[in-house]
Amino acid sequence: MDKSQWKNAPQNAATDGAYERDTTYIEDRIVADVDKQHAGKGELWPVEAGRYRLMAARACPWAHRTIITRRLLGLEDAISLGLAGPTHDADSWVFDVDPDEKDPATGLHKLKDAYTNRFPDYPKGITVPAIVEVGTNKVVTNWFRQIPVDFNNEWTEFHREGAPDLYPEALREEIDQVADRVYKYVNNGVYRCGFAGTQEAYEEAYHELWENLDWLEERLGQQRYLVGNQITLADIYLYPTLVRFDPVYYGHFKASRTKIAEMPNLRGYLQELFQLPGFGDTTDFTEIKQHYYITHAEVNPTGVVPLGPELDWLAEQHDRNRFSGSPYAEGSSNPARCAPAKK
Repeated sequence: MDKSQWKNAPQNAATDGAYERDTTYIEDRIVADVDKQHAGKGELWPVEAGRYRLMAARACPWAHRTIITRRLLGLEDAISLGLAGPTHDADSWVFDVDPDEKDPATGLHKLKDAYTNRFPDYPKGITVPAIVEVGTNKVVTNWFRQIPVDFNNEWTEFHREGAPDLYPEALREEIDQVADRVYKYVNNGVYRCGFAGTQEAYEEAYHELWENLDWLEERLGQQRYLVGNQITLADIYLYPTLVRFDPVYYGHFKASRTKIAEMPNLRGYLQELFQLPGFGDTTDFTEIKQHYYITHAEVNPTGVVPLGPELDWLAEQHDRNRFSGSPYAEGSSNPARCAPAKK
């Protein structure tokens, strides 16, 4: 990896009060053919069952999308899963929910050690998701946007029987367009509200967030899923934000115009996804709330974690069957229900 790309990357800090996310990642990829040409900056690593461990956290929405994708594709036996605890300091995510506070497969206490094992002077934030090579305990990539794509496209040899195609070639352009808009104004939009440093920056982010949530509400009033008649990566990218919205973003990040529970189409859509294996059974509201309300001391200095809201409605009957389509395309099948996600 060319470490020069780190030097001028935007920081997770306010510029004129507006929150700017650091978008510099380790752009290495794990691919089926390491000899193929590619336009990326990073190195190519070979697909190999048992060689890599997905380091994630149930609390983190960016990691959650990779957990869901791994689960739907049935990659549990090929790529193991390490889960950091919900809270961390400025230094690193920590494996403090495991015995002896160490990840059982790597012995790591802090995820930071995997980064510095490969890049001793790594200057960026220690983020999940990250893929670590088991044995060397070196980070391979933390490119959160590319990891689910490569799980779908590059790890097909190890997909479960009946695994869905979450990134169909015929729909990729539209999936990317929708995902880009969702990322900019919804996934990251809630953070731009929550971490805005001025009233002006907050109001701009708030209006952009709600303009796009209203767009999603309208779109999902005309079709069952975001793109096509089946679940795609676009839906997997939206779900972690929607499921965190009422318990966290609505109040903690000041996104409080309307709850998802009060928006008929988004409500039903979220209910359907939550009730599918891979979505609801990888969602931990306790860890989600602990992460945001304890870790973000600048937003919630008391560290008090709310008991509410009531979320039983997520398990209630939804009305998405009024549209054509089904979660997975013909020839695909649901993964067997289990809880929690297999490590």
